[in-house]
Amino acid sequence: MTANWEKTENGYGVLTFEISEPQKKVAIDKAFNKVKKNLNVPGFRKGKVTRSVFNRMFGETSLYEDALNNVLPVAYPLAVEEAGIDPVAQPEISVESLNNDEPWVIKAKVAVKPVVKLGQFEGLEVEKQDRSVTDDEVEDRLKAEQEKNAELIVKEADQPAEDGDTVVIDYKGFVDGVAFEGGEDKNHSLELGSNQFIPGFEEQLIGTKEGDEVEVKVTFPSEYHSEALAGKEATFEVKVHEVKTKELPELDDEFAKDVSEDVSTLGELKEKYRKELEDEKKQLADEKVQDSAIRKAIDNAEIIDLPEVMVTEEVDRQLDHYLNNMRRQGIEPDLYYQITGSTEDDLKQQFTQDADVRTKTNLILEQIVKEKDIEVSEEEIESEIKSLADEYDMDEKQVRNTVSTDMLAEDIKLKKALGLITESVKEV
Repeated sequence: MTANWEKTENGYGVLTFEISEPQKKVAIDKAFNKVKKNLNVPGFRKGKVTRSVFNRMFGETSLYEDALNNVLPVAYPLAVEEAGIDPVAQPEISVESLNNDEPWVIKAKVAVKPVVKLGQFEGLEVEKQDRSVTDDEVEDRLKAEQEKNAELIVKEADQPAEDGDTVVIDYKGFVDGVAFEGGEDKNHSLELGSNQFIPGFEEQLIGTKEGDEVEVKVTFPSEYHSEALAGKEATFEVKVHEVKTKELPELDDEFAKDVSEDVSTLGELKEKYRKELEDEKKQLADEKVQDSAIRKAIDNAEIIDLPEVMVTEEVDRQLDHYLNNMRRQGIEPDLYYQITGSTEDDLKQQFTQDADVRTKTNLILEQIVKEKDIEVSEEEIESEIKSLADEYDMDEKQVRNTVSTDMLAEDIKLKKALGLITESVKEV
């Protein structure tokens, strides 16, 4: 085969290659044998028409499209190997010539893996992260738990609603004197100051008492999800049935035992919260250190001609991974979009934000694996299988049937390469 690679720009190039006469013949024969099975020709039993008769009636060129589809899955990889390139996406195939008595000439627009030149990636210096936990942070965690366990107590009828109280109300909304859909509810519990309702609504209920009937006037935000209501002035007729206030539990040993089975005293609960906060801070700090180190390794490297398709495919890969995790939890994508009020485009936009960094990270890790000649043992693969089985509550046999050992080995290599960056980092 004759294959010619011509680099163009931005990580793309054109691969020109030939389909030889022998390859053509095999592919055309295969296409004919497939077509003739369903062919009815006078004078022949179904599927028994001869090649010469077929060519006279339909022309051999009518087989070329099927023949090309037959031969390309074999011919293209051979051309790639001959040209010594590393494609990263499906090619855009075009036909240069399909002459009868000459090799067919095919062109393929191909995105190839960029050249990666590593800079410093070990012993990188990043900003020091604070992992300490203050007494105030422990107290804040304790108060949050206290708030969560508060009881709602009905106020006396003559006691007005205050910020933080909960009012039980009936309401009905009107725009230009006409009630609008979705603007009515009865016995609705609303915490004042929670900002659940339209801006200005909750503030106008402060000072109301049990039995009060009031008019609340608000303006819907211009970006409101209902176009019919966006920016419109509205009046709500509101009746207050009850006003409730929070009664906080005492912060004592009994409270501690109520909120956690692991402790007997308030002091032990505080220590538990301190440990949890320390673990959370450590994890966040470690993630920030790792992220900073990776970004420095990217900045220190030179990545030449990164094709945009690698970034878009990274977005698609992250989207598929996220939705598959949802499915494992029994949530189909349509239900997820309905629950969250989002769309697939919204989710794609979310994964697009760091797709460029993720793509470059993978390229750098792959280059580290190559230059450091990182290998993986059978014991490490077995350990990874056990870890995945535990994580996804699967049998080890299921994991082996789901994920190839070659793929696991590549993942472990990348983790080792990442460890070379992160384990040698210095916080200054």
